[in-house]
Amino acid sequence: MQIIITNNSKEPIYKQIYDQIKKHILTNELKAGQSLPSMRGLAKDLDISVITTKRAYEELEKRGFIYSIVGKGSFVSEQNNQMIVERKRKVIEEQLMAAIQNSKEIGIDLAELSELLAILYGEEE
Repeated sequence: MQIIITNNSKEPIYKQIYDQIKKHILTNELKAGQSLPSMRGLAKDLDISVITTKRAYEELEKRGFIYSIVGKGSFVSEQNNQMIVERKRKVIEEQLMAAIQNSKEIGIDLAELSELLAILYGEEE
């Protein structure tokens, strides 16, 4: 599992870690039952505070992506397909909200944004 931290990102470091691990889980790169790096190990690898990795792991656990066993570590939770679809839908909504906000900031109207989305969506097929 590779995690890349961007220091010039607007996202806090714990959120960058959270988002990337979540993506690895949702894309099945990390499978149910698979162990995650220890909080200390990940902090050392990324050259960040253990408090930061702890917060990312706590958020992942709170949302049901991982579970922890004292003395053994953190592991990927079994994912319910319906739950995965709902989580992905939420991610799409968040990304679209960011795109809408960015569009409004530079004066792109709904028609132009819709056209752009249709073009990009068509390119993926």
